[in-house]
Amino acid sequence: MRVAIDMVKDGFADAAVSAGNTGALMAVSRFVLKTLPGIDRPAICSILPSQNGTTYVLDLGANVDCSPEHLLQFGIMGASLVSALEHKERPTVGLLNIGEEAIKGNEAVKRASELLRATDLNFVGNVEGNDIFKGTADVVVCDGFVGNVTLKASEGLAHMIGAGLKQEFSRNIFTKLAGLLAMPVLKSFRQRFDPRRYNGASLLGLRGIVVKSHGSADRMAFRYALEKAAEEARQRLPEAIAERMAAIAGPRNGFPDTAGGAAPSHSQ
Repeated sequence: MRVAIDMVKDGFADAAVSAGNTGALMAVSRFVLKTLPGIDRPAICSILPSQNGTTYVLDLGANVDCSPEHLLQFGIMGASLVSALEHKERPTVGLLNIGEEAIKGNEAVKRASELLRATDLNFVGNVEGNDIFKGTADVVVCDGFVGNVTLKASEGLAHMIGAGLKQEFSRNIFTKLAGLLAMPVLKSFRQRFDPRRYNGASLLGLRGIVVKSHGSADRMAFRYALEKAAEEARQRLPEAIAERMAAIAGPRNGFPDTAGGAAPSHSQ
């Protein structure tokens, strides 16, 4: 991992992809690449399937305790990522909370909502857990504790649904026959929500591109992680995040002026 990250820093590679330990990868990446101007902490962002396509969620475990300013930074980074990968000029951003009302949530979330609303991000307000899978917002922002629990719970639910369907269609000869008749629909459903298609979590906020692949990824899943890293490099994601930080945050809200603090450019 250190060799790969060093290659990104020295310009011999445009991105690094690893299926190694997440904590070690984040620590090495932050130590070697450093964070972008205006970014206090890198965040882990991944994609979850939704009714409308996909939802980008961050942070997924890198930062357990977050200040309102950190959540603001996550919103800026997430919006930049969706703009780069999905080519959406103004992706919608939601703040994960226990209710849609502005009075809901702890003090950090309430303050983060005010900070996000004060920017020119396309902020849609508070969203709840079920909104992630409804596709209410393109980007959903939360702290790493909540994000990691949400991710693991959704993975467990997906596994339970898959195992439950298999059990029901295997009960007797009639359910097996029904399973054969439903096979085209089940195959399409499995392809649409295949977790391998969403493999690859981006480590955002660094002066370089790093993507974390799932440790149990097969060739197909790892290919998606590689494709994500390549697209981030093509779209010059670190530079895009730095520019948006300068435009949105600047000296406001306690952020330093980031103009002229863009990430180094690699074109290998």
